[in-house]
Amino acid sequence: MERNISVIKDVNGKQIVIVNDIRFKGKRNIDWDEVEQYLKQYVGEFIEIAESKEIIYIGSDLPDEYSSSKYTAKLKGALAKAKANAAQGIPEIIEIAENKRFQENLERKHSKNAKYGWYRYDSRFAIPVFDENDDVLRYNIFHAELVIRHSENRKLYLYDIINIKKETSTPLEP
Repeated sequence: MERNISVIKDVNGKQIVIVNDIRFKGKRNIDWDEVEQYLKQYVGEFIEIAESKEIIYIGSDLPDEYSSSKYTAKLKGALAKAKANAAQGIPEIIEIAENKRFQENLERKHSKNAKYGWYRYDSRFAIPVFDENDDVLRYNIFHAELVIRHSENRKLYLYDIINIKKETSTPLEP
């Protein structure tokens, strides 16, 4: 599938993944089944985090978790649209991830798929805001946390992207 993604640095030298196309539209409701189908193209891929050189795998559980998690179900409006469209930039969002943090596995249901616990990373992405003529007015920048599970096979897998927050800094101009 063709993707229109770029990675830039902001004025502070921090990287941002630019998702140039709004593939998942909708003022009210996102078609999360469509997002889930889109994500299936990544299953089996792996991406290296530039900062730590760790390899993050995309497992078969990502599409369903990303589109059907409790966190996703609570998303409304701009944040739901941001998460849905961030799916297009997942490889790059992983690649620029930073600030690794460990968390013990506390749920029995994850005793195998996260046997060695969880990691969280921070990443950033931006999506365009269009005017009535479909010209880009600006880009809204979002901060997100990547949830990575450390599996029984000792590999790291992207599990979900959560805690998406719109940055209140000046938006990027086109």
